[in-house]
Amino acid sequence: MMGGIGAVLSGMNPSRQRGPKQPPNIVYILADDLGYGDVSVYNPEGQIKTPNIDKLASQGMRFTDAHSPSSVCTPTRYGLLTGRYPWRSRLPVGVLRGYSRTLIEASRPTVASFLKKNGYQTAVVGKWHLGLDWEVQNGHESVLTAEGYGIKTEMNPDDIDFSREPAQGPKTVGFDYSYILPASLDMPPYCYLENQKLTELPTGYTDGNKLASGYTGPFWREGKMAPAFNFHGVLPTFVTKATEFLKKQSAKKPFFLYLPLAAPHTPWMPTNDYAGKSKAGEYGDFVQQVDAAVGEVLRTLAESGLAENTLVIFASDNGPYWREDFVKRFKHKAAGAFRGMKGDAFEGGHRIPFIVRWPGQVKAGTTSAATTTLTNLLATCQEILGDRNRAGMPEDSYSILPVLLGKSTQVTDQPAVVHSSSIGFFAIRKGDWKLIEGLGSGGFTEPRAIKPQTGEAAGQLYNLATDVAETKNLYQQNPEKVRELTELLVKIRQSTRRVSP
Repeated sequence: MMGGIGAVLSGMNPSRQRGPKQPPNIVYILADDLGYGDVSVYNPEGQIKTPNIDKLASQGMRFTDAHSPSSVCTPTRYGLLTGRYPWRSRLPVGVLRGYSRTLIEASRPTVASFLKKNGYQTAVVGKWHLGLDWEVQNGHESVLTAEGYGIKTEMNPDDIDFSREPAQGPKTVGFDYSYILPASLDMPPYCYLENQKLTELPTGYTDGNKLASGYTGPFWREGKMAPAFNFHGVLPTFVTKATEFLKKQSAKKPFFLYLPLAAPHTPWMPTNDYAGKSKAGEYGDFVQQVDAAVGEVLRTLAESGLAENTLVIFASDNGPYWREDFVKRFKHKAAGAFRGMKGDAFEGGHRIPFIVRWPGQVKAGTTSAATTTLTNLLATCQEILGDRNRAGMPEDSYSILPVLLGKSTQVTDQPAVVHSSSIGFFAIRKGDWKLIEGLGSGGFTEPRAIKPQTGEAAGQLYNLATDVAETKNLYQQNPEKVRELTELLVKIRQSTRRVSP
């Protein structure tokens, strides 16, 4: 299949094709809880500066209408790697924890397994948060059931034999190399696994750091911890492991590096080098450290002579956890002009920064208004490598390659984009119109859910072309549009195959 890439690329964009016709390396950097307005190229008036991410945007294409498939962590990661909306999995709402069993089935095709099959060296460095099938100690029993979802898949840590390699993890879904944190940086166990083996057993314990301010600041939960684990050292460790992997690569074999950072998710704990560097408190300082991490990865690519044939993608897994009191205190809009925050069905929960650099293919300094979602990665990789077998594509992945190459302004075969919130609200976007099935945010912003009263709208309908902040609910004024989007959402949810526009 790799032999078809020359025809694919030269046929689509001959004016920019140069050098050997070989598959591009792919580096996918996924920030954690980073808002649309946290990147200064998206929000020049913000209180955070991100020169390295801004430079990446100047060298590639910046998307202004990109979305995560979910407004929280685990589901987005599932969608990104499988090309399926996360509610198709056993996790209809919520997130996994550090002791949860694997969410992606071993037989499920992923971006990593597809690229590995096509000759790529594959690696994941960073926050996993997709479950690990921990082994049970002798004399203990796992009480998990196949029907369990979310926290119901959480094993009792006292039943786990940490000396044994988990039965499933990154290796079983296509990654040759892995260096991971099991879940979020505020969830136990606090430890690293390299190639699915613990680098140090979590024999220690932390009482956690639960704050009255909620899920902000230096917050983390109590639980098992490796004795040498250092919260401040996690981001630098991931950067070191990622750059070590890159330095070992050569131009002879393509590679895929998936780098899901654990920041700026809580605990907001930047190292001393970044403390006080922003005007948005410890959160802003942490974002600027994330920016520096991106810069280090990009410098390593350049110094290793790999940058010219590497497709780099930078995105976030959902919107920021940034309350209105933070907006007022710091005069910084982490979600930009959009309503809501992480967890919500509103735009602030899932509209994200999304930047693609691909020298010689993606025109530098361009901006795209194409509506896209992170589930589109797998189909895009398939088209880049010349795999035009639509029957083999996952249900919810549509190639954005024509947009990247300047051949289209929209993802033409994508019928709509579907979002899901932290408590299970569905939203669907088609063109300028967005329908939310329910009243309230559907996530962390209060009110989360409102029971409609007699004669009131049962849901929310917004025209984002004229009301990007979602302030005017047009649900009752446009029954035909409500019906159209509702029917399309039902069709997508019920379909087991790709839906045509």
